[in-house]
Amino acid sequence: MLNSASNRLLLGLAATLATVLYAIDSTIVNVALPDIQGTLQASPDQAGWVVTSYIVVSAIMTPLAGWLGVRFGIRRVLGLSILGFTAGSMLCGVAMTLTQMVIFRMIQGAFGAALVPLSQVALLREFPRESHARVMALWGMGVMVGPVIGPTLGGWLTDQVSWRWAFYINLPLGIIGWLALVASMPKGGGDSKRPFDALGFVLLSVAVGCLQMMLDRGETQDWFSSTEIVIEAFVGAIAFYMFIVHSMTGRQPFVDIHLFKDRNFTVSMLMMFVIGVAVISPSVLVPGFLEQVKGYTPTQAGWLMAARGVSSVAAMMLGARLSNKIGPRLTMSLGIVLATVSLLMMGQFSVDTQTDRFLWASLLQGLGTPLTFMPLSLIAYATLADKARTEAGVLLTLIRNIGASVGISVVIALLARSAQYNAAHLVEHFTAFDVQRWLALGSVPGPNPGTIGLLGEIRRQATGIAYANDFVRLAVATVVTLPLVWLLRNPRHHTPITAAAAPAADH
Repeated sequence: MLNSASNRLLLGLAATLATVLYAIDSTIVNVALPDIQGTLQASPDQAGWVVTSYIVVSAIMTPLAGWLGVRFGIRRVLGLSILGFTAGSMLCGVAMTLTQMVIFRMIQGAFGAALVPLSQVALLREFPRESHARVMALWGMGVMVGPVIGPTLGGWLTDQVSWRWAFYINLPLGIIGWLALVASMPKGGGDSKRPFDALGFVLLSVAVGCLQMMLDRGETQDWFSSTEIVIEAFVGAIAFYMFIVHSMTGRQPFVDIHLFKDRNFTVSMLMMFVIGVAVISPSVLVPGFLEQVKGYTPTQAGWLMAARGVSSVAAMMLGARLSNKIGPRLTMSLGIVLATVSLLMMGQFSVDTQTDRFLWASLLQGLGTPLTFMPLSLIAYATLADKARTEAGVLLTLIRNIGASVGISVVIALLARSAQYNAAHLVEHFTAFDVQRWLALGSVPGPNPGTIGLLGEIRRQATGIAYANDFVRLAVATVVTLPLVWLLRNPRHHTPITAAAAPAADH
């Protein structure tokens, strides 16, 4: 544990920058993808591999990050991950062909997998327990705010400079983060006797990789109408089943199944999955609604999304004090309620919704999610032994990322199908026999600008209704986790957040 206040400050900076690097880069490329596609002369399907390669490799390498951290020490693995991720970012910025870009994105994903879980574990290990709430609030900003500011920053850099700067921006962050880590964290800490379960790693990697491929490519391949998606689902399910059997019968499995005997950890895994859905999916849906339905530019949509980032920072700072005063379970319950209300407000969005409604809904969303996430990030580890934290942190990150992938895939698929259904239903009411509607339009049926404008408006209305339906579904998925909060134990044998620590969280 670090004794120097300056070392703790540097470690906090390093862990936060490492988290921001990964969180921002997970979404910053999405808005730059059309420009990347044009520069590299790729088709839309080929350009999709720029995102898919990063997601799949990162998912496969995330479980391995836990073993590497235990075996070689967190400082060594985290430092190498920061350098490797930064180098991969620079290579992506200079890529001249699609093949180069995909390979360099795979390098990014491989090194980036360890950034979030190991940075969190480093903070929990090196800071005293009474400071955990404060440092988790700082660390959580990167997790919560990164997916929100990523598209905004990526769009601005692409418009003003070049898409390559969406990658170059990582260079100063990576260098500062690595220097702060090396200067603050002591060497050593590895367990040279930790064995490596190769079979368990391969089975889990195949299962996670197939799942991510299926989720990422399902919509473009028409899901289970595609042979590719069926094969990925089948192979992934078989590999996961074999992994479970192997883990329960092996002597030293890749994942310690004894972790799941801890009720707090198991319930936290379930809740982290839903948080992955609730945090990332609205970040994808809201910009799409603002641009497709409301006609806003990417920059305008980004500024409206920034309101969520501002309230997320405030909620992170407030979370420690609330946990201290009313307890972590009540704080999480409040966060779930706020997030649900915000999603229900979004479920009332239409083509005529005013801008202030978007701002209020975004502010509530930004408040609700951190109030759930920050206490959960603490209580998940509270009843675990210190030596189990590294592996637990990796599993929590993995399940949150899987939740995000599942959430995005499901809401996008439902959005497309709902928009088609709504458009077909609305068109039925605009026929050549409905004279009043054509009189209101000012033209008669036929291949003329009036008809074209009417059909465009029908599609816009249908898409707006589809977005609203998705937001309501997310609200239901969020509120059903409320009973899980009260299954969490509030451990009494651990030191609570002190009155001295709580005010410090507000600075």
